[in-house]
Amino acid sequence: MISGWCRGLVRLACACGLVGSLGASPHLASAGADTTIYKTQQHDVRLVTVADGLNAPWSLCFLPDGRMLVSEQVGRLRLVQPDGTLGAPIGGLPDLYVFNQGGLLDVAVAPDFAQTQRIYFTFSEPGESFVGTAVARARLDLQARRLRDVEVIFRQRPKLPGNRHFGARIVFGPQGNIFATLGDRGERGRVQDLSNTLGSVVRVRPDGQIPADNPFVDQVGRVPALWSYGHRNPQGAAIHPRTGDLWIVEHGPTGGDELNLVKPGHNYGWPTVTHGVDRDGSPIGVGKHAPGMTPPIHTWTPSIAPSGLSFYTGDAFPKWRGDLLVGALAGRTLIRLQMEGAHVRAEERLLDGLDERIRDVVQGPRGRVYLLTDMPEAKLYRLEPVGR
Repeated sequence: MISGWCRGLVRLACACGLVGSLGASPHLASAGADTTIYKTQQHDVRLVTVADGLNAPWSLCFLPDGRMLVSEQVGRLRLVQPDGTLGAPIGGLPDLYVFNQGGLLDVAVAPDFAQTQRIYFTFSEPGESFVGTAVARARLDLQARRLRDVEVIFRQRPKLPGNRHFGARIVFGPQGNIFATLGDRGERGRVQDLSNTLGSVVRVRPDGQIPADNPFVDQVGRVPALWSYGHRNPQGAAIHPRTGDLWIVEHGPTGGDELNLVKPGHNYGWPTVTHGVDRDGSPIGVGKHAPGMTPPIHTWTPSIAPSGLSFYTGDAFPKWRGDLLVGALAGRTLIRLQMEGAHVRAEERLLDGLDERIRDVVQGPRGRVYLLTDMPEAKLYRLEPVGR
């Protein structure tokens, strides 16, 4: 059941910009109605349209057999065949608040899906005129195209009025625990208060229990699920394939979007420190740095509105291995961050001329890269090497 309805997606008016750029990738030529070739710094790539007709898709994940699950923010979960055929919506979702930035958000397949058929998803959960980000798990009955045994394992507290800054990315850590990013819900003045989970990353077990080694366990007045705090609106999350560290990207105010390496118990500053400014150009907080607050690894000003984050580990684009791929909404592009340890060596903007808001970026089978665009009539794309 859907509470409210999506009357149009939020369109951020921020301009896009370059920081430490390798330059934009030139468009080479069209290779057919559903295929376009682009030249990048390291590889010539083919952009293939896999599926269209999606309505505001937010997240993509792969089942073990190569089929895909796509969440649509408007309140639908879709099964997509490898050839792009869209299935009917999967039933059994809980009540959703679908308006502005709220709705059905991230979706992830459990590491033990082959045994449990479990998936996890985030959504904006309504409740008595208030709403908050929630994390749920369910058993995916593929034969019946329905979710079974739906169970909310975490709820952001407090629920609040308003329809923005839900955060809502989820990833599995190396020990099987779940990291969930939570936005500040527009209440930035409460983010530094550790008695709530506004503007934070939380870490819970797959059943919602609290890991004993979370940094604030048994500390009076602090939420034991907290992993880090001082975030604004993180909409991308990825686990480093070698170190197991959590990395996130988050929206700044006007400018100051951030890439952060997230460490347990660290304070990332919002709104005391930020590289951005308020909408009227006035400063926020005390500046870009303050004692006891962890600075970002990389920032974007003007804002790109980052959404979706993946470390590339595949064979299709060997010169990208270890790099980060970032979707950009306001930037309307895909960004490759050339990584050197915990530092960004350079930035390259890919797919110049595509000019579409990128909501999610995921590495798929055979090292291909899959992209979701953010539109009422959106597409699922696949990025593959030319000549291989």
